[in-house]
Amino acid sequence: MLDFLFKKNVAIFVDGPNMIRKDTKLNLAKLKRIGKKLGNVVIAHVYLDQYAPQKLIEAVLNQGFSPIITSGDVDVAMAVDLIFYPAIRRDIKKILLVTRDTDYISALQRLKEMDLEVYVATYLNEGTSKALKNYADKLFILR
Repeated sequence: MLDFLFKKNVAIFVDGPNMIRKDTKLNLAKLKRIGKKLGNVVIAHVYLDQYAPQKLIEAVLNQGFSPIITSGDVDVAMAVDLIFYPAIRRDIKKILLVTRDTDYISALQRLKEMDLEVYVATYLNEGTSKALKNYADKLFILR
């Protein structure tokens, strides 16, 4: 009954432009379930660029995620937050990164150096999955 007291806190970061596409049909509810299996989800952000349609922003909100709208490069904003949140919120012990982009490998390395558990959820792509798997405690393949 008091399970939540012993679970580690999780932060979910979703690379919107890379993962929320017509050809992928990303299921945010499924990501939330993965996060809850890992622990208590305390942060759930979806990063979008300034061209994201209002309907997408509303859908993100309706699934319990916070849309983070950037006017510049989504990758930069997300990589900064990947390091920033665990640095200021010492209660975050697990990160779930949702991306196909290997640009985040440097950030994943730093998270591991901070003794965080790092998980990656991605679509099956031979090169990307192998590269991300090398830096993750576990790789979740989305379908």
